[in-house]
Amino acid sequence: MQRESTTQELILEAGKQEFLENGFQGSSLRKIAKRAGVTTGAVYGYYQSKEDLFEALVQEAYQTFMRVFQDAQDRFAQLPQEEQLRHLGILSANAMEALVYDIYDQFDAFRLLLCCAQGTKYEQFIHELSEMEVEATHQFMQVLRDLGYTVPKWDPWLEHILVSAMFSGFFEIVVHEMPLEQAIAFTRELNIFYTAGWKKIMGL
Repeated sequence: MQRESTTQELILEAGKQEFLENGFQGSSLRKIAKRAGVTTGAVYGYYQSKEDLFEALVQEAYQTFMRVFQDAQDRFAQLPQEEQLRHLGILSANAMEALVYDIYDQFDAFRLLLCCAQGTKYEQFIHELSEMEVEATHQFMQVLRDLGYTVPKWDPWLEHILVSAMFSGFFEIVVHEMPLEQAIAFTRELNIFYTAGWKKIMGL
């Protein structure tokens, strides 16, 4: 026998569909309540604002992604310096592929994060990731210097553009709703492309 959805489940599903169709800024709790078949007061019984409702839909996916991504960065940084050079591109490939599976486990939440979050605290998602990656890149460049490599000085704008483009490209799997198998293949090719590029401009 099929279980009847609770009021909160109805609100969450209605909120998800409303945000996906109209974005955060184009949505309202009144429209979400109507879609859920409940009163606006019932929505306020669970969520004080549409910001709270949006957060309930994306927070777990956001936090999981950030944690896994940071863990991958930490694991790489903890390798001996010579091992970091040998593993360049390998650990990132494994981490990004694992993240693809996480994304597809919560696909609608990532659609909300990437396509519908303007006007929320999550609209800087890609920028936050880019800042983390830039910092990790700086640490690796220092490792190269410690190993005796001459590392060219980069323009900060070039760093920002390259890293932002990398993440924007990666998340095209969500924007274009690629099938999982295609997304995995795309991610592998993207990693090959960027690893070769990083090595080239780092003089490796």
